[in-house]
Amino acid sequence: MDDEMVETARVIDALGLVCPEPVMMLHAEIRKTPAGGLVRLLATDPSAQRDVASFCRFLNHELLETHEGDDRFEFVIRKAMA
Repeated sequence: MDDEMVETARVIDALGLVCPEPVMMLHAEIRKTPAGGLVRLLATDPSAQRDVASFCRFLNHELLETHEGDDRFEFVIRKAMA
């Protein structure tokens, strides 16, 4: 993925929050994001890995990237086109 595109993504800082807050914050931000837009979620809760993947599958959003390191997770999601 183009680093410039990821840099322009809306960023959600859910560091230190636990389930279900990171996915609830993602859901709220996705609603405000235009179709095809990018959202970047930062989280520390390990369950976010499972929850974000399930959220994307269920609502047809595209989970473009997942990174793990330094006791945190980073996800880049593209909002479904329709």
